[in-house]
Amino acid sequence: MANQYTIPLWRMLPVALAVMTFSCSKVNDYKDVVSQDKTKPDPVSNVKVQNEAGAAIITYDLPESDNILYVQANYMINDQASRQTKSSFYSDTILVGGFEKNADYTVTLYTVSRADVKSDPVEVTVHPGVPAYLQAFPTIETKPDFGGVNINVLNLSKANLGIVTIAQDAVTKQYEIIHQNYTNSDTISYSLRGYDTIPKDFGIYITDEWGNISDTLFSTITPIFEVQMDKSRFSPYVLGTDARTGFGWEIQNLWNGNTGSPGYHTEQPIQPLVWPAVITFDMGQTAKLSRYTIWNRGIDGSGNWLWQAGAPLSWTLWGRASDPVDETLPDGPGAPGVGETSPNGWINLGTFRLLPKPSGLPNPQYTNADLDFWNAGFSYNFSLDLPKVRYIRFQCLENASLTNNFFNVAELTFWGDPR
Repeated sequence: MANQYTIPLWRMLPVALAVMTFSCSKVNDYKDVVSQDKTKPDPVSNVKVQNEAGAAIITYDLPESDNILYVQANYMINDQASRQTKSSFYSDTILVGGFEKNADYTVTLYTVSRADVKSDPVEVTVHPGVPAYLQAFPTIETKPDFGGVNINVLNLSKANLGIVTIAQDAVTKQYEIIHQNYTNSDTISYSLRGYDTIPKDFGIYITDEWGNISDTLFSTITPIFEVQMDKSRFSPYVLGTDARTGFGWEIQNLWNGNTGSPGYHTEQPIQPLVWPAVITFDMGQTAKLSRYTIWNRGIDGSGNWLWQAGAPLSWTLWGRASDPVDETLPDGPGAPGVGETSPNGWINLGTFRLLPKPSGLPNPQYTNADLDFWNAGFSYNFSLDLPKVRYIRFQCLENASLTNNFFNVAELTFWGDPR
């Protein structure tokens, strides 16, 4: 069911008004920003409106005057908040946006002179389409996930939205914000975890960058049981097509609890070169996997390896419950999709990619935030529809250096339900 949640728990920062500065090298095109001419300018004319989702594009004719600096639009976007938008004298168009709903709104237009004198107002009625946050609200889907709730939302216009989750506080019994996801992705899917396997009420609402808030969708979710897989039961299970170990960095290092060096390292280069490169191990128990975290070689005594060298850039995990037969695993466009099997029965558990450096700096540069992001490991979810598996094959499709002739990994941790 959907219920209105009216407590203003938070507001996203309002969008700063664009301030346009004009300059020109030609003297005869240059216009001073201050004038002594206090004459009231004529208003705009021939006003036309093109309504958009949550916004409207207004076009007009400017008066014949060299003293016009800009056109200003004043308007309310909801019952409480007003906005002001400006457009320079170089333009005949102004965009007004941030409207709360699909309804009539009055926009007041002024021309403003270089002496900061306003014209008489011109009122125009706009009727924006359904704004993005309200378009997204009916698409909210929630379902039980391992240790929590999985949330899916469609944002087809790729607008800046906030997906806000609330739940009852154990002490106050009041609904409080437990998570806020700011995004402009078109397909939004993520999970909130850390909850017991008992029914729990979650509420989800959507807000936009102007502080408009949707109704709240409440659902009762019973999280699925999840534990960290017992690494003491892990062991190597070397198959004939597996890459050979290099530098003494053995596969057992992938589950020794040390996220630093040494980890696992193939030969460099793999000889004879077979790529994509694969390694195989046994978790020692069959489980329906929920998620995992991978740690890569970072900064050690040999140098800085952040987003470089042998860190896997893209990879596929394969699994099966029994009979771990060898085969050259498929890859590329014709490979089986998630949940589908290879010719010899290995199940594609998903293809994953290294998340980019937050700062965007070129290698080898990095910030402290980049280093913290790297050292925290990279976490990924498995599809809820996958069957139980015991044996895992890690297939490196690309390494970060794109030499594609070796790879290394520091640690792997898996979660799931082994019952």
